[in-house]
Amino acid sequence: MKKILLFTALLLGVTFFANAQKVVFLDTEYILKNIPAYKEAQEQLNKLSAEWEKEITTKYDELEKLYNQYQVDKLLLSNEMKARRENEIVSKEKEVKTLQQKRFGTDGDLFKKEQELIKPIQDEVYNAIKDVSVAESYGLVFDAASSATTLLYTDSKLDISDNILKKLGYIK
Repeated sequence: MKKILLFTALLLGVTFFANAQKVVFLDTEYILKNIPAYKEAQEQLNKLSAEWEKEITTKYDELEKLYNQYQVDKLLLSNEMKARRENEIVSKEKEVKTLQQKRFGTDGDLFKKEQELIKPIQDEVYNAIKDVSVAESYGLVFDAASSATTLLYTDSKLDISDNILKKLGYIK
């Protein structure tokens, strides 16, 4: 009976270790920083964002000038002229806010451009992570760059970021 129990325990132990999965981590920020296309995409997005911010700032400056001029002229205007100028100011303000939402809103131009430029690179990285993980039999892969995952200790031997860059062809 003791032999059967010992044999069963040994068999379970071997099965457990044979099926044990490797746990590794990587740093997606590090990976993306080492991909030239990602850097170029980020630069392009930053340039577009700066242009659009300048455009909106210019429109807000024009609106402010229009409002300040109205404040100066207010005493000399008839009620009809006041109403017309106030409507013009309100209309311009709505216009600027609409433009701001169009450029920087949750589904705005910047978001769409980011999806166009960044998402294909992220998909490529994800597929490389999946390929390396399957090939190396990794059971779990954590992203150390993500704020959602907190790691108190990481052994640098488990960092597979360079493997992903090799798979993508950015490191030899």
